[in-house]
Amino acid sequence: MKTLFTIHYPADPNAGAFGVTRRLGQEYEKLGHQTEFYSIDDLPKSLPPLAKFLLFPEFTAAKILRSLNQSSIEVIDASTADAWVWGLFLQKLRQPRPLLVARCHGLEHIEHLEYLEEAQRGHLKLEWKYPLYRGSIRLWEAATSMRQSDLVLLLNQRDRDYVVETLGVHPDRAHVIANGIPETMLNLPFEPTPSESEPIKIAQVSSYIVRKGIQYGTPALNAILKRYPKAEVSLFGTECPTDQVYLDFDPEVRDRVTVIPYYENHRLPELLKGHHIKVLPTISEGFGVALVEAMACGLAPVTTTAPGPLEIVRDGETGLIVPCRDREAFEQAVETLILDRTLLDRLRQNAYRSAQRYSWKNIAQDNLNLYDAARQMKPINS
Repeated sequence: MKTLFTIHYPADPNAGAFGVTRRLGQEYEKLGHQTEFYSIDDLPKSLPPLAKFLLFPEFTAAKILRSLNQSSIEVIDASTADAWVWGLFLQKLRQPRPLLVARCHGLEHIEHLEYLEEAQRGHLKLEWKYPLYRGSIRLWEAATSMRQSDLVLLLNQRDRDYVVETLGVHPDRAHVIANGIPETMLNLPFEPTPSESEPIKIAQVSSYIVRKGIQYGTPALNAILKRYPKAEVSLFGTECPTDQVYLDFDPEVRDRVTVIPYYENHRLPELLKGHHIKVLPTISEGFGVALVEAMACGLAPVTTTAPGPLEIVRDGETGLIVPCRDREAFEQAVETLILDRTLLDRLRQNAYRSAQRYSWKNIAQDNLNLYDAARQMKPINS
């Protein structure tokens, strides 16, 4: 079987959406299947970045036509909004036609609602052009892609409920499926939990943006550092200048803050060595691969009730979950683990064991099984 993956992000294997898509494809190849990838980097270099983003569905449709003419593509696995042109118009002209899969890396409609909430709270200023495309046309494109697809794959139950109940996707075609982590992050040595007299190290692995909840998490971490002189905080993958992050921390604690704007994914276990708590104060998260990766490295997560983390963390068993946007609850949860090392040790060990089930090999087979089941159903618009 040959699968064409399309994704409207740069082809960076260390980035979230493209990285997990590439690893899924690699597992398909290990299982004897063929894959092809088409990303925004494949568009003409003369196009400005915004034009590439806006026109990606049209280029995707042309790419699909070329691929079908050149080889036998059996599955088109497209990130949401990529394939609406193909799904709405061109696929009807191809009989038999390949299976069309809409893969959601985090539902844009849910993200849109969270952005509106942050703007109302004064934490985010939406540009004047936001309602002209991102907050309107883009959402229609994503919804159309999913409605026209034979199979819709989502990362969490809330996203699935939304696309079925609000966007009109048939429930038999909408499925929740997890992302995985590299085999090199499974079964790593487990480091012992430090005693109460020893330093504690906290890691945040995410871009430093409003969607990741930095407006709530950073003040909490700042307060923790001021209250506990032996605590340290590391921020990995911020994707913004180091000085910008340091400005959000008081000068008196900055010597215990480490910022690494970008890292190669294979280095994460090395970077997380010696850390004990993983924080993710996100307000909108489709899944949270970095959360699973940190758990596999032996860190206990403190995160929020965003849809993605709720699929991964069991409150009080494999981590602590607090309400979104509750800075005080987030700070208190981190403090609880600093003060109660017995609890911290139990959560670390449970999180470590839980993370071992996120093998890409197993998840790839789950995806292929869903492909097979969808192909047995009557195709849309056939």
